[in-house]
Amino acid sequence: MRHRRSSIPLALAFGVVLAVLAAGPALASSYRYWSFWDGAGGTWAYASVGPSTARPADGSVQGFRFAVSKDAAAESARPRAAADFAAICAATPAAEGRKRVALVIDFGEPADAPQGETPPQAEPRTVCAQVAPEATAAEALASVAKPLRYNSAALLCGVSGYPEQGCGEPLPDAPAATAAQAPPKQQESDTGGPSAGLLAGIAAVAALAAAALWQSRRRTR
Repeated sequence: MRHRRSSIPLALAFGVVLAVLAAGPALASSYRYWSFWDGAGGTWAYASVGPSTARPADGSVQGFRFAVSKDAAAESARPRAAADFAAICAATPAAEGRKRVALVIDFGEPADAPQGETPPQAEPRTVCAQVAPEATAAEALASVAKPLRYNSAALLCGVSGYPEQGCGEPLPDAPAATAAQAPPKQQESDTGGPSAGLLAGIAAVAALAAAALWQSRRRTR
């Protein structure tokens, strides 16, 4: 009988841990932020580096989209205009010593706007930036869509003054535990390491198992 009673805390411990691990994905948050896209070949792909690092070649198409999303590469977060260099830069003739970069600036849906703000325009803006050959995507954007706003981590927070405040914050209904997280970073790659939820689960296993063992020994004395 003592053996059966002592096994209950350990079973309970693992049950709690399984519940913690199962709840892990539910902690994922949606973020409101500007994402950066590459339109090579006429197809939008989430950029692998940030706009301050990317140096598009002449004839490139770059996109910027303000949206609320959990998945940075989701269809709903892509620019809503075509990545068409010929159409966007048709009225901008080539110039010696300069490069042309087609830009799509999508201020997003009204539903994605921060409280009290409205997107400056309903439809995406397309513009052909003509800049120096060494210019970055951020410099091309700045040449046609000032003012830009960045945070201390060089995350693009505002384009043409929109939004006025905030920068990659989780939605108000997101769990408090995720408030310190940040939206997907385009200048960093996935390390493939264990998730925070998994590490927390492992710690919980160790703590609960130790408590169960201690209680079991007390009962058998």
